[in-house]
Parts: sequence; structure tokens; C-alpha cells
Amino acid sequence: MAEAVNMNDSVELPSALQRIDELTAKLQGRRLVMFLDFDGTLAPIVPRPEMAELTPAMREAVRRLGRCCTLAVVSGRDLADIRAKVGLEEVFYSGSHGFQIAGPDGFALEQKEGKRYLPALGLAEQELLQQLDDIPGAQVERKKFAVAIHFRRVAEEQVAAVTEVVDRVLAASEGLRKTGGKMIYELRPDLDWDKGKGVSWLLQELGLGTADIMPVYIGDDLTDEDAFRELRQQGVGILVRDEARPTMARYALEDIEEVGAFLQRLAAQLEGAPA
Repeated sequence: MAEAVNMNDSVELPSALQRIDELTAKLQGRRLVMFLDFDGTLAPIVPRPEMAELTPAMREAVRRLGRCCTLAVVSGRDLADIRAKVGLEEVFYSGSHGFQIAGPDGFALEQKEGKRYLPALGLAEQELLQQLDDIPGAQVERKKFAVAIHFRRVAEEQVAAVTEVVDRVLAASEGLRKTGGKMIYELRPDLDWDKGKGVSWLLQELGLGTADIMPVYIGDDLTDEDAFRELRQQGVGILVRDEARPTMARYALEDIEEVGAFLQRLAAQLEGAPA
């Protein structure tokens, strides 16, 4: 029988910023491992993914906290892309929803089973490019372990047409599945693998899957729910709240500005310095 999962209403979540003392109290006798989503958490969601940028202030907040604990940036973006966007050598990166992981001193992991699906992803990419070519605003983005279809710039009356194309290409593809996010579809390998599995993999490989570790994950998207769920027994999920929905998170932040403020205050408390 499947485990029953209690969901929270995102509207009713307490503020992580206002409850930061409560959060740090949970750290007594434990070591913090911080996981941060990128788009919608560290950087604003923009019309085209290549336009996303980290502000100098947010980069410094991430750098400061990364000096106090093990820190990883987790993203659906390709590994090389997310490393370039954040630009910090001292932190870990989990790209492609955990299929690729890298960190300091040459640390590298890759989910080997996903490589079997690269030919299917290549074929799906070509079909999507061809079939979506006449829908203005539709953007196909190839990642190593996924093909993303962005429709944020598509006229509302044509979104259904995008969905039809994606479903048609999926039906003709072997071994792929469709997932969704904020104005995006993705075709990925049909494996039991997601951001949550990648986070757990990284913890185990770093020897941090022990009871004296407290993982905290901050994210805004439906894909981040996989990480909230994976860490719910041992850690804390914090949702960057933008709409009412069920969530596995325990706390919330209102926007990217609050994320930056939270990271700075948390770093200050860990340093023992004024916030």
C-alpha cells in the first residue's frame, strides 16, 4: 500500500523569514545542507530561459551561505548552463533534474541509465522543432537528458495546439514521459528519477545521509515538490509562494527578494554575526 502523504495548503504556510529562529533551533546538534532551486527562486522567471540572470546581491548571498554549510543549486537546466548562470566554484550543482551533478575539486556524478534515452530525445527534439515551427512564441530547448517546450510567449488561444503537438510527439516516442512546470512541458526519460532522487543521491555520495544532517530545500515549482517529498522525514521544504496549491513544504517565502534576505540572515546566524 502506498504511503499516505499529508499535503499543506501553500496559502497557510508560515513565513520562513519570520520563523528563522525556529528553523535554526532545529539545527541544534545537526549540520545544515542547503539546496536551492534556480528559476523562480534565485533568479526571476523570464520570457526566454537564456535571459535569466543572478543579481550580484543574490550571488553574494549564495556565496556567503555556501561558506557556512554544504550548498547545492538544483535545476532542470543542463549542468553546464546552471554552473555558468550561478558562477560559483565552491558550491555543488545538480542539473537536468538530478541526472548530472558536479561540485568542487572535480566532483562529478551522472545517472548512467539515462544515457539509453539520448537517441529518443534527439528524435523527439527534431519532431518538436518541425511541428512547433508555425506556432509563434513556442520554444524548444534541448538539454542532455530532456527536451523542454516553453510556451510562456505563446498566445493563449494557441496553447492547446502546443499541448497537442507535445502529446503527439510523446506518443510516437519510445521510453519518454511528459512532465510540466510553469509554462513549460518537458519530455524526459521514463525513469523513476527527479530532483528529489538527485538530492538524495548527492547526500549519499557525500556521506551526508545521516541523522545529524538537516537538509533544507527552497524552490517554487511543481518539480521541486519531488525534493520536498524526498526530504520530508529528515529535512525542511520552503516554498517560494506564488499561487495557492497543495505542497509538501513546511514554510514559505513570498518572492525572490525574501529568498535573498533569508539566505543572508541564515548565513549571519550561522556565522554568529549581526544579520
